[in-house]
Amino acid sequence: MIDYQKYEVLTFDCYGTLIDWESGILAGIRATLGSEVADATDAELLSEFSTHEHDAEVPYKGYREVLGLTLRMLASARGITTTAEQEAQFGGSVVDWPVFPDSHDALVELQKHFKLVVITNCDDDLFAASADRLGIKFDEVVTAQQVGSYKPNIENFHFAHEKIERTLGVTKDLILHVAQSLFHDHGPAKSIGMTTVHISRRGNGAAPVASATPDQVFPDMKSFAAAVSGA
Repeated sequence: MIDYQKYEVLTFDCYGTLIDWESGILAGIRATLGSEVADATDAELLSEFSTHEHDAEVPYKGYREVLGLTLRMLASARGITTTAEQEAQFGGSVVDWPVFPDSHDALVELQKHFKLVVITNCDDDLFAASADRLGIKFDEVVTAQQVGSYKPNIENFHFAHEKIERTLGVTKDLILHVAQSLFHDHGPAKSIGMTTVHISRRGNGAAPVASATPDQVFPDMKSFAAAVSGA
């Protein structure tokens, strides 16, 4: 069990942890490609997305462009040619990705005990739209755009820790990382000695398969917030 009273800051992944990115990704792909993917299962589309998204992120480009390129590669593998308009439509779909029903209330409860920081694989403006959906003012925000790379690049965590120490006066040993993705978050965070909490919402079909050992696991944000409040 984690001694939560040891920590002053919670850092969060956003997409997959607080925002339902799998539902958002699927809705965006189906709205953009329509009947051309009508026969594809959700699991197939998420697997294909995960195959291409990480490749699209290197070298660094903005997340709208990453999503557009991911769509192009996914479609091409299916024999579909995308237009620039379709790629731009999917690239901007992040602003429509829904919030998990328990995220807002859990964050409100957690903010009574900790400063809250996001470390997200997104652009500043796209995350700002998601933050509005969450209805939470985070104490600090670190985006891929600020760092110039995407998780699981360890530099995103180093950048975040330096920013948190500079702006909030909290050192790395007082930070607890909370995330859903083993690939994007728990693997790199554990490699630099962080304590992590896994929000294991679903099968993580939109991220590459990875192995990591978080310190504690909860099925959702509601149960995590309840455990912290009880402690």
